[in-house]
Amino acid sequence: MKVAIGADHGGFDLKEKIVKYLEDHSIEYEDFGTHSSESCDYNDIAKEVATAVSKQNADRGILICGTGIGMSIQANKVEGVRAAHVHDLFSAKATRLHNDSNVLTMGGRIIGDEVALAIVNIWLNTEFSNEERHQRRVRKIESK
Repeated sequence: MKVAIGADHGGFDLKEKIVKYLEDHSIEYEDFGTHSSESCDYNDIAKEVATAVSKQNADRGILICGTGIGMSIQANKVEGVRAAHVHDLFSAKATRLHNDSNVLTMGGRIIGDEVALAIVNIWLNTEFSNEERHQRRVRKIESK
């Protein structure tokens, strides 16, 4: 599995902790920035990560900004992306099982590090259920 990861200044610190998690678990990743806590626009980073997932240059994407909301909105504009804004363990699992989400967004100013890392672990290790009803619903999400 390869993960595309990115954050703006509001998610930079949490992104660095998630990068360490990926390294510790030997998960390949590409870091799309930002590489400091200086102010930047989340939109550009969200587009890059979402595009990497959409073009299948990465299997999954993780985006962090102050709240996770802006990243989610921007990422979901990219065709083929199903970004889920998650701050709890149940949703992390459900969005993979039921929605086959391929991008995870979180808020670095909202969620604690331990919960965020637990969410990442669950989200990366949960496969889509492939149940017919969930496949049908994902097809409807993808239709224009």
